[in-house]
Parts: sequence; structure tokens; C-alpha cells
Amino acid sequence: MKNFLLTFALFFVYSTAAFAQTDVDREAVRQAALDYVEGIYEVSSQRVERSVHPDLVKRGFYIKKGETSYSGSPMTFTELVNLAKTYNKSGKVPKTAPKDVVVLDILDQTASVKLTAVWGVDYMHLAKYDGKWMIINILWQSPPKPNR
Repeated sequence: MKNFLLTFALFFVYSTAAFAQTDVDREAVRQAALDYVEGIYEVSSQRVERSVHPDLVKRGFYIKKGETSYSGSPMTFTELVNLAKTYNKSGKVPKTAPKDVVVLDILDQTASVKLTAVWGVDYMHLAKYDGKWMIINILWQSPPKPNR
């Protein structure tokens, strides 16, 4: 019985510690996604730089004006940082623009996030580099056209 109680106590301590770490990581993952979207909305390339890994791979799909099919749009880290410097410089993004972050999955080294923003939906992969969560992959698309 003594061994059972010791085993149960150790299990409880380790599982509680794991959940506490997950909560900290979950918030750090959420904050990285917010830094990305708010950096673009608020014309703050520094926020994008601190949340996105320099090896970023970003691919997107959107429908150009006057067309009916999607076009692809790859983007590098440098292009994203430059976009953040200009995207909302004129204030076209309303203060109420969506920035809904849903952490889909989180492990000890990797995480997945869904972000809904004014331009559409971004699916992000994050990884922990030197203890810091960074966005490494983004796949996005503009809002789908309603069925007619």
C-alpha cells in the first residue's frame, strides 16, 4: 500500500507539473500568433520579427479581383516583415478587425494554431527555439466566396 501511495503521489506531482508547463506554453503560443497579427494590424514589424522564425515558409491562396479561381502567393520572412511595415499604414484595417487565435494542438516542441484575421484564415505551425515559441510555417487563404 505504501508503494501504491508513493507511486500515486509521484504521478500526481509529475502530471500537475506537465499541465502547468502546458498552460505556460499555450499562452506563449497564443501570444506569438497575436504578435504576428497585431504586428501587421499596428504596423509594428518588430512584433512580427519577434514571433516569426527567419526560416519561415508562408504560402497563401486568394482570389484576385475579377477572377474566379485561387492564385498562390508564397512569402518569405523578409517579405512578411516588409509587409508589416506597410500593410496598415493608411489605417484601412478597422480597430474591430478579427484576430481570433485558436490553439489547435501543443506538444513540448511543436504547436498548431488557427488564426482568423481580416485577410482570411492562417494555419500556423510553431516550434520552440531556445525556449521561445516561433512561427515557422503558415498556410492561409482568403475567405471563401459564398456559394451562389
